[in-house]
Amino acid sequence: MKNSIPNYQHFLGQQLTVKVDRPLGSRHPEYHYQYPVNYGFIPNTQAEDREEIDAYILGVNEPISEFTGQCIAIIFRHDDCENKLIIAPEKSSFSDEDISIAVHFQEQYFQTEVVRGS
Repeated sequence: MKNSIPNYQHFLGQQLTVKVDRPLGSRHPEYHYQYPVNYGFIPNTQAEDREEIDAYILGVNEPISEFTGQCIAIIFRHDDCENKLIIAPEKSSFSDEDISIAVHFQEQYFQTEVVRGS
């Protein structure tokens, strides 16, 4: 699958609202792994899979149903068509390594890279 990132870069630095459909501590309905972070989607967007763009929320350590924060990075999947956004509380700081560790539970199955603005 060929994947490109340009259509996601305009999200970097933006305040975005995530609807959480997999709160921290929940289990994936098909693969049964547990979510160590809140995970959801950005309403009214469209990813390459024709679903809404998915997002990980870092820096919120309790299950939530919705969150508005800043897009600090993109998880770029080299071998899949579905990139993911990283959303965090404004003015929070996460290194690329912090991000990679936080999303490893799901991204370990893909060839990924953390992408930030220039």
